[in-house]
Amino acid sequence: MLRIGEGYDVHTLVDGRPLRLACVEVPAGRGSLGHSDGDAAAHAVCDAILGAMALGDMGAHFPSSEQRWKDADSSVFLREVAAMLAGRGGRLVNLDLTVVLEEPRLSPHLQAMREALAAALGCDLGAVSVKAKSSDGVGPVGRGDAVEARAVVLVEVAPD
Repeated sequence: MLRIGEGYDVHTLVDGRPLRLACVEVPAGRGSLGHSDGDAAAHAVCDAILGAMALGDMGAHFPSSEQRWKDADSSVFLREVAAMLAGRGGRLVNLDLTVVLEEPRLSPHLQAMREALAAALGCDLGAVSVKAKSSDGVGPVGRGDAVEARAVVLVEVAPD
């Protein structure tokens, strides 16, 4: 059975934190604030896969109230979510991820992001698309105060 999932995340950008997006550290003057590594892109992907399986969201599985997730690398979350999908006899058919950020430009990092996501999810590189957009100065992302990520996945799971 084919199922679609959608994920969204936004993180405030602050001084003194690294900017991690899709499991890749991107050189930047500011990074994402978060309980874990603040990787909005990886978090959106996790939520999309969890949503496709009707298993809630990241907060249900990796709550920020738990100290063990403090500063966690988001590739851990991706591997856990991929294992949940596999445990249901499922597989990721494709992932389409859009990261919205004013600066820095992400185009030099998109291939590395695709590769890192495919590795963490245990899927073919050809199943992973990563795009970068700006918000043209509109809202918190446009002012350079936040990073936003949106993900859509198609998964195949065994029928219930």
